[in-house]
Amino acid sequence: MTTKTLLLVDGSSYLYRAYHALPDLRSPDGFPTGALHGMVAMLKRALQDVQPEHAACVFDAKGDTFRNEWYPEYKAQRAPMPEDLVRQIEPIHEVVKLLGWPVLVVPGIEADDVIGTLARLGAAGGHEVVISTGDKDLAQLVDERVTLINTMSNERLDRAAVLAKFGVPPERIVDYLTLMGDTVDNVPGVEKVGPKTAAKWIAEHGSLDGVIAAAGSIKGVAGENLRKALDWLPMGRRLVTVKRDCDLVGHVDGFPSLDALALRPVDRAGLLEFYNRFGFKTWKKELEADAAPAAADPAARGDDPPPRAAAPAREKRYETVLTREALQAWIERIAQAELTAIDTETDSLDPMRAQIVGLSLAVQPYEAAYIPLRHSYAGAPEQLPLDEVLERLRPWLEDASRPKLGQNIKYDLHVLANAGITVRGYVHDTLLQSYVLEAHKPHSLESLASRHLGRTGLSYEDVCGKGASQIPFAQVEVARASEYSCEDSEMTLQVHQTLWPQLLEQPGPRHVYEAIEMPSVAVLQRIERHGVLIDAGVLARQSHELAERMIALEREAYELAGQPFNLGSPKQIGEILFGKLGLPVKKKTASGAPSTDEEVLDELAADYPLPAKLLEHRSLAKLKGTYTDKLPQMVNPATGRVHTNYAQAVAVTGRLASNDPNLQNIPIRTPEGRRVREAFVAPPGHAIVSADYSQIELRIMAHISEDPGLLRAFAEGMDVHRATASEVFGIAPEQVSSEQRRYAKTINFGLIYGMGAFGLAASLGIERSAATAYIERYFQRFAGVKRYMDETRASAKAKGYVETLFGRRIYLPEINGGNGPRRSAAERQAINAPMQGTAADLIKLAMIAVQAQLDREARGTRMVMQVHDELVFEVPEAEIAWARETVPRVMASVAELKVPLLAEVGVGPNWDQAH
Repeated sequence: MTTKTLLLVDGSSYLYRAYHALPDLRSPDGFPTGALHGMVAMLKRALQDVQPEHAACVFDAKGDTFRNEWYPEYKAQRAPMPEDLVRQIEPIHEVVKLLGWPVLVVPGIEADDVIGTLARLGAAGGHEVVISTGDKDLAQLVDERVTLINTMSNERLDRAAVLAKFGVPPERIVDYLTLMGDTVDNVPGVEKVGPKTAAKWIAEHGSLDGVIAAAGSIKGVAGENLRKALDWLPMGRRLVTVKRDCDLVGHVDGFPSLDALALRPVDRAGLLEFYNRFGFKTWKKELEADAAPAAADPAARGDDPPPRAAAPAREKRYETVLTREALQAWIERIAQAELTAIDTETDSLDPMRAQIVGLSLAVQPYEAAYIPLRHSYAGAPEQLPLDEVLERLRPWLEDASRPKLGQNIKYDLHVLANAGITVRGYVHDTLLQSYVLEAHKPHSLESLASRHLGRTGLSYEDVCGKGASQIPFAQVEVARASEYSCEDSEMTLQVHQTLWPQLLEQPGPRHVYEAIEMPSVAVLQRIERHGVLIDAGVLARQSHELAERMIALEREAYELAGQPFNLGSPKQIGEILFGKLGLPVKKKTASGAPSTDEEVLDELAADYPLPAKLLEHRSLAKLKGTYTDKLPQMVNPATGRVHTNYAQAVAVTGRLASNDPNLQNIPIRTPEGRRVREAFVAPPGHAIVSADYSQIELRIMAHISEDPGLLRAFAEGMDVHRATASEVFGIAPEQVSSEQRRYAKTINFGLIYGMGAFGLAASLGIERSAATAYIERYFQRFAGVKRYMDETRASAKAKGYVETLFGRRIYLPEINGGNGPRRSAAERQAINAPMQGTAADLIKLAMIAVQAQLDREARGTRMVMQVHDELVFEVPEAEIAWARETVPRVMASVAELKVPLLAEVGVGPNWDQAH
């Protein structure tokens, strides 16, 4: 007789994991569907992997359970369920039933206890019981007939695996949990006792009771804490023990029989309607295509076996390539592969200096090869010669027709370029897939594998150590390096297989990924690689001048204070300002001391001279330390240039971030700050050309809002701030004073950033009532802007995100769920993000288009920097006229707005004079 399988899904565990693992997906009408997607995928995969005859998906019911009667503080600290997840609970129950699953929600009894009871009955009735969960507490249920499976990570726990994972067998999991406690459920344990100590004590003393009996002999702080907790431990054990004898009469038909848990056929018509309602296009197509009824085998899941959602769990097959034969076999394999993931291991994080230590290749999940090339520790195995391996891989690496994939491919492009190889054929980057789908979440491979695969791999610190004891990767034992690198490449491939289908279902984000982010990689890599020339002599002179001015400011500050003091010490500054001089305290630090931060000093500087001197000294010290002293030290000796790194996956709006050095944050509001740009120079026979989009965000506001006044101002080439002042103050444009134009400019840009009357009053130094009147008059004259703002706020609250003109989604997690100030900030971001994000998209499109024009014409002009809405070029003198005409024309042609796109061009021997 064939043993039947009972599959029990911990729905409460998985709906949270599904919600947090997937991006903020939405149906066509804006309803949140991320948790829905995750739950359906998980259920499909569980059925495919387990092939059960009986099953149940068990959810927690609302309200307290019997544990709250035992201990009123049980789960008291849990944050309320996010509103977007609450909205998905009912549809989740609906779709689970449509898929043929029995759904159990038992008031007063937790899902864990329902599962424990059903598992006991199933095992007693001869079933093989599989519990699908992400909750470690259920490991206590594992025995010879009960196993756990984590569908998101493919981890399976039988008795041996529980012991290997936790260090204790299943029957001691309750003891283990009691000692550690459970912060999620607000169950105290023994203070500062974690997994290692709990497992160690149980191994030494046999059980919790043994540990309690030996409490008097356990030394140190841990022993003291154990003795303090002795009175609590019996209640802790009671709380973490899963009940296996719950009365489920009325909730499971025929209980204690489990016949009612037999899987039912899919409700095809209902499921098609559900998929259509929530915009599940891929699953809808699969269901429509799979019209033929399945065989009447109960193991085939009724008449509709669900489509496979992911590869089944399997053992890792990693190979270390140490022979020419093995290398050739992998070269042949990647030549035939539809897509190959590459991961390089190097000796540096600096992409311009990093040298290859080894590289890994993967063509399917759980299978990969590592080619060690420069491991140099004592006893390291003989490795294939680096030059030989790269030459044998070169034809494939440089073949654009061989599709390649990576995580942060720009770094690998640099690394391989350092070895003389120009990689072509990169078609996917999981870093950018994640960024486009969920810009507000982390995008490291570790985060992606955890969030989307439920997998936890080796970290760099795991193999190299950390801190002072960290070793170079070349010193890592080859077998360990192989496991680490192979895991990275094959997990990258598996993450891609999870994220790419999501992008295919979302036209806007897919367009951003394919037309903006991926093409930007190659352009940015070329900008970084070329670098920018700086004149160290200019910076040295500026540093000297800054130092002299700082010394003079110190003397002036001493005179105003009546004594010398350390201008870099917040404590001494506070004593002088608020003690000796008696200046008013504006705010305090967390420790209760008067604050001397920039905001406080700025406010005080309006009335007192010393804070103004301190602010000036701080700004000069920052300028000197960050730029004039440091930039010459960052010149690459091999190129004589500075090479920044442009990070694509940082700002949620799509803006690039520059670092090492940060070329986008050079202060330009002070003469000293602007002068730093004098050091960015052109080589002999060249000039610096700067092309900057003019008032780009205001133009985007005019386009999006379709406000007639703004459209007319830009269409007629008017000074938009003067035109605004004319409307707000009710006077002719030629009568607008410089002060009125300044007010209008502040209003224009302030409203773009969602500024209210309070912020405008502070910016203009006027009464709040006057600021309110200005805003009201502005909205009367520019009603289209007011309509855009109101509609955008409402749309953002309904959808949870806003979009750029090109389809980039900017998620606003706190627009519905945050506290008052955070919700207000999210509403302001909702107003600004579509404009800032569209501007970011435009400058990336401009980079791509201009570089393509340079390549088509084989020009000697080189793009050397991107700074916000500005592109900076190094142009041969013979091409200056061409650049003046062509670059702004190409930049203006990358999109068609309802107002003209305009790029302004400047030329000079250095960046300051060109800008």
